[in-house]
Amino acid sequence: MSMKSKKAGKISAYALFLKQLKNKVQQAQLKASLAVNSELILLYWDIGKSIVEKQEEEGWGAQIIEKLCRDLQHAFPGIEGFSRRNIFRMKAFYIAYAKVPQPVAQFKDLPFAKIPWGHNALLIEKIKNFEERLWYAQQTIECGLSRAALEDWIKSKSYKRHGKAITNFAQRLPVPQSQLAQEVLKDPYNFDFLTLDKDFREQELEQGLIDHIQKFLLELGKGFAFIGRQYHMEVAGDDYYLDLLFYHIKLRCFCVVELKNTDFKPEYAGKLNFYLSAVDDLLKQKTDSPSIGILLCKSKNKLKVEYALRDINKPIGVAEYATKILESLPKKLQSSLPTIEDIEAELMPDKKVKAKPKSKRRTKKAK
Repeated sequence: MSMKSKKAGKISAYALFLKQLKNKVQQAQLKASLAVNSELILLYWDIGKSIVEKQEEEGWGAQIIEKLCRDLQHAFPGIEGFSRRNIFRMKAFYIAYAKVPQPVAQFKDLPFAKIPWGHNALLIEKIKNFEERLWYAQQTIECGLSRAALEDWIKSKSYKRHGKAITNFAQRLPVPQSQLAQEVLKDPYNFDFLTLDKDFREQELEQGLIDHIQKFLLELGKGFAFIGRQYHMEVAGDDYYLDLLFYHIKLRCFCVVELKNTDFKPEYAGKLNFYLSAVDDLLKQKTDSPSIGILLCKSKNKLKVEYALRDINKPIGVAEYATKILESLPKKLQSSLPTIEDIEAELMPDKKVKAKPKSKRRTKKAK
């Protein structure tokens, strides 16, 4: 066969392949608008599959794919998504899940087919492990995560934190309630939407979480319904206040959250056990599951927590949390800030403000 006929054969094969892809796009348009997410994802999966198979059969390289991008953009000018980068993403999308122990015909049943393309692209680029990708895809559906929220979850390593709190759930709750409750808790919790002083008080932490209740609930995970802060309970004529009280829709139980600005101390577990007894007696209904306690501390020692929870009657989980810490202002910046007297003089120019004498600064002598 001459070189000319070989080239003609390649062009003919390419033209046929391009025509087939055009037909697939048109069929998807007829079946549903490309704005319908599931159809769009399945189309991208199919295009990626077709490209991979054609490359294996014909030995096509990157240049052919780039030509394919241009021709598809020309054929469908009103449709976004056929850029060079996105076509290569489609190929990577297919390759990522083609060898998964799941029949390709059932790909539409996987959560990846039910989340937006931008989410899928993010998972392909940021996560290499299939099980981890699958978990994030499921959480996207269950929690309604936006792409930005999903990216935050990935950055904060939510997958590696979920289910990691130290608890006594296995000993205090029946199966499968114990397993579900364990999966609900994380360790550590990421409260990086808060910026607190290094020596912050528990009230400041609590107020910060309430001020950012939407972000707080998102970090807690799906199912937590906020009931109140400093929830009042009266026991034997004495007043007690729960830091935060939630009801978990999926677990069907009350959740008492206690916040501590210190390391874990064994006595914290005893106090939370007391609160849970009161909640079960005064608030819990017959159809509710046993209430759960969540103790959040700055840090914890695993052995101390295990000893403290071993003989506790109520189900309790202990986890750490992290916030952004506001460091002290640099000395140079401190000196540039106005004093109280300067501010008063600016606000009340007619009133004479007696300035306090500035303290003399000691300067270090050069050695």
